[in-house]
Amino acid sequence: MSKVRIAPSAIVEKSTIIGAGTSIWHNAQIQGESVIGSDCIIGKDVYIGAGVTVGNKCKIQNGAQVYEPAVIGDGVFVGPQVVLTNDRIPRAINPNGSLKTSQDWNLVGVVIEQGASIGANSTCVAPIRIGTWAMIGAGSVVIKDVPNYALVVGNPAKQIGWVGESGERLIEEEANHFSCPITKSKYNLIKSELKRITP
Repeated sequence: MSKVRIAPSAIVEKSTIIGAGTSIWHNAQIQGESVIGSDCIIGKDVYIGAGVTVGNKCKIQNGAQVYEPAVIGDGVFVGPQVVLTNDRIPRAINPNGSLKTSQDWNLVGVVIEQGASIGANSTCVAPIRIGTWAMIGAGSVVIKDVPNYALVVGNPAKQIGWVGESGERLIEEEANHFSCPITKSKYNLIKSELKRITP
């Protein structure tokens, strides 16, 4: 079984659970009670908040900020400088002028499901769900849920198409019937939900 690799400059609290084969690179900071799966790559300068869950075989690239209570599924790609927020109405102080404490915040999280990819410099504004195998284009600001296999871009992010497991944009062969140009897998769109129908 592969060992966990943690760069000497990384700060990983002892209560963090880390799966075999995971690498945590320079200046990363992982807060306590987090769970990081096996065979993950946590890049330089990444921040992972307390209690965040990261699945197996994920890549969280340099400078990404993953705030609690985010949940990241297996095989997820989080690009450089991505931010997963946790406060819908952020303020430093209360209406009476007092400094906010953790008791004053209603933390909400971003959920990213299996195989999804979040492009570089994107911001995901919680609470939202990014569906299985969805792809978020670089520099997007995501403010609402993203369906499985959806391709979304922009600020605010809007869906412009569908992608397959390969990441390539799907081709619409006829109304509501799609195929992947790489894997040749077939997909059907039924009531706004895309489903793969062949391997």
